[in-house]
Amino acid sequence: DIIEFTTDCVFVAHNVNFDYSFIKKEFNYLSYNYMRKTLCTVRLSRKLLPGHTSYSLGKLSKALNIELPKALRHRAIGDAKATAEIFTLLMNVNEQTNEFDLFESELSTSILPPNIDVEIVANLPQETGVYYFYNKDGDIIYIGKSKNIKNRVTKHFSVDYKSRKAIDFKNNIYSISYELTGSELVALLLESAEIKKYLPKYNKAQRRTVYPFGLYYETNENGYINFFTERISRVKDLKPVTSFGNNKVAKNTLYRLVEQYKLCQNFTSLGKPEDHCFFYQIKKCGGACMGEEEAEAYNLRAEKILLKYGQALTDIAIIGKGRRFDEASIVFIENGTYKGFGYFDHTEAITNTEDIYNYISHYEDNKDVRQIIIGYIRKNKTDKIIKL
Repeated sequence: DIIEFTTDCVFVAHNVNFDYSFIKKEFNYLSYNYMRKTLCTVRLSRKLLPGHTSYSLGKLSKALNIELPKALRHRAIGDAKATAEIFTLLMNVNEQTNEFDLFESELSTSILPPNIDVEIVANLPQETGVYYFYNKDGDIIYIGKSKNIKNRVTKHFSVDYKSRKAIDFKNNIYSISYELTGSELVALLLESAEIKKYLPKYNKAQRRTVYPFGLYYETNENGYINFFTERISRVKDLKPVTSFGNNKVAKNTLYRLVEQYKLCQNFTSLGKPEDHCFFYQIKKCGGACMGEEEAEAYNLRAEKILLKYGQALTDIAIIGKGRRFDEASIVFIENGTYKGFGYFDHTEAITNTEDIYNYISHYEDNKDVRQIIIGYIRKNKTDKIIKL
């Protein structure tokens, strides 16, 4: 019945994405893709009835002297009747102002959040960079990055939000800004740094700023690389290979690495050095703990862990695209530590670290940025890597 009586009709609601998403979700359970054109009376009201302090259905109805019987207030039928009266008023206002294209325009942009004007999205660049979503108080609530900012932001709004939290996210977006980076790697690094700085409500993955436990390595008296986990505050002379949010995750990660690279448990903080390790018993250890495997062969596997976490990145500069045609970007790693990024004239030559420090802005090194850099280097085929 719903499919039939809404055929060739426009789905109208106050904050239409909220109601429409529930209808679509219910039909999705029936393996049917329900699609209708939509119009949002919140968006239309902001354009045709400017100046109201609030555009919530209740407060706008009161401001427009739309009265409903008490029995219908805050009920589905009452909300629908109030929306219908507001919509009728909006059609009359639109007709009087001769803006006959406004409704057609809203039909084509109904995927946008109710508080975002189409011009904001239309003016976004199709270039690489970082973008920011703000709430009505001007607070950053989400930070993202993309090689095409406009396309990525549009995709945010074109999905069907089915959870209340996701719908609230869309409804809380009041403004958008962006910063061009030119380089995809710089966009990734800037996004990570900004998320840790502002802790946006709807960013979860990179919000952690403290990783109190570390994975460390030393070389023992026989030349074998030994790995161990420890609270970072207790280790003064060594830099962690990587870091973790808690001790359990640190130990579990070390266990997986030992198994993956067929290392000896006794050459880690997992074993008991006075005896052969358990992995030797089940033939997963090459026998380094029993003197059956030379340190050189053993360390070749151990060093793959260092490479995995960026310890092999001693002093390098990664040169990529700039924000303009006459500019290049630079990301700097010194002694295995990320120092920051910046920009310089692409005709200039980079010969030493002093030159680089003149170009870059300093950013904090952490687990996330090291993983970003290592992952980018593995897949990148265009940026130039200079070993200093």
